[in-house]
Amino acid sequence: MVVGEISQERNLIIIGGGPGGYSAAIRAAQLGLSVTLIEQDEMGGVCLNEGCIPSKVYTHAAAKRSEISHLQELGIESTENLFDFKKLSTYKAKVIHQLRSGVESLCKVNKIEIIRGKATFLAVDKIGVEKGHQFDIFEFDQVIIATGSSPILPTTMKVKGKRTLFPHELFKLEEIPEHLIVRGQDYIALEAASSFASLGAKVSVVIDNKEGFPFDESINKELNRLFKKRKINVHKEMEHLSTNEAEDQISITFLTEKQVEEEIRGSHLFVSGTRKPNVDCLGISRFGIEQTDEGFIKIDGNMQSSIPSIYAIGDVTEGPMLAVKAIKQGKAAAAFIAGEKTEVDLTFLPTVAHTTPPIVSVGLTEQRARDMALPIRVSQFALGSNGYATITGKKDGFIKVISDSTTEIIQGIHMIGEGAVEMSGSFVQLLEMAAKEEDIKFPNYAHPGFNEGLLEVVEGLIGQAIHTAPVKKKGL
Repeated sequence: MVVGEISQERNLIIIGGGPGGYSAAIRAAQLGLSVTLIEQDEMGGVCLNEGCIPSKVYTHAAAKRSEISHLQELGIESTENLFDFKKLSTYKAKVIHQLRSGVESLCKVNKIEIIRGKATFLAVDKIGVEKGHQFDIFEFDQVIIATGSSPILPTTMKVKGKRTLFPHELFKLEEIPEHLIVRGQDYIALEAASSFASLGAKVSVVIDNKEGFPFDESINKELNRLFKKRKINVHKEMEHLSTNEAEDQISITFLTEKQVEEEIRGSHLFVSGTRKPNVDCLGISRFGIEQTDEGFIKIDGNMQSSIPSIYAIGDVTEGPMLAVKAIKQGKAAAAFIAGEKTEVDLTFLPTVAHTTPPIVSVGLTEQRARDMALPIRVSQFALGSNGYATITGKKDGFIKVISDSTTEIIQGIHMIGEGAVEMSGSFVQLLEMAAKEEDIKFPNYAHPGFNEGLLEVVEGLIGQAIHTAPVKKKGL
């Protein structure tokens, strides 16, 4: 190893080139700071190269495959219902390359210095970067840690075989699994189950708890119905006992709620599981930086750690491990370092699942609102009553709204159905601005369109939805 004899001085160093890291770098450069970004692997991080983007390629393909029967109704005929998995893999690689090249180009035009290598803290204002036999030392004014997280096995699983797959491994398979067992109920697990079922795999979902999916109970009920319709088997309240892996299959033994042992056999096991922050390799603990018992770096509202020169964003901090959080925190940290006032409020962070159809949940669920003893009224509008949903053949799902019956302020919006992801930004904005029912009813909505469902569901709060039959009163 060759060690640089002289420390090189830098203004702002960002460790990690994922969505949070490169967003922080670009925003800092826009605000006039000199920025150095250190990445030991590929720009874009796990999200772009192994996680968010690859998974959405598969969910997009699954959604398109589900449209085949409707296309035939439209007169668009296909003599053979063929699917080439290798072409999908090629397309995935193409998309990743294009997006990664775009990130690298953006960093270049913003005059961001990119250094390849593994970073380690030598002091609270100094890091070393190792690449092969080269080791350089950098002194900095501020540093932002954006190194992300890594998956770990559930505590009930001790050994990971080649047929047990983490999220970044599932979308590298070279063929469709014969029978994919999905363990988990978060959005990653649901996307995996939904997409691979559409692409031709047999899928079983295994969930530890009794409640099942993590959404509003109406969404959970609809998702159960749709999974059953698509022959996706869902096993709830299953206590994991053991996992046995052979050359050609994997089997999992569970204890059911009735205390009966049950074995599920498949070709592959997908574990969305838990994740740990990538901080151990940085060597920050020896400088007394405050961390949680799980290793997450504690930060204040400006993303600043207990050591003033060190900031942290994304998965290395507490809270949801989502790219949207990392991006928001990255921009805010950069702005604060540049001398601007910033604020990050994750209260209305949307929960999004790119299933078929997609799911979005923002704000309070009905059950949570009732547990809080809030005076609420609830409305639900079925997409089957929407004209554009009928045209497109996307009639599954609904929009649900929870409103405070006293103030008429919207408390939660939940949707399962086509257009949910695209409409999620509007849902978040409405909750952020403490919108009232009238704020949704007043504007004009394009017709025909999925967006009309939002108007209908809010009008339904007082029984005035045009395309919903009135509720029959008892005794009439």
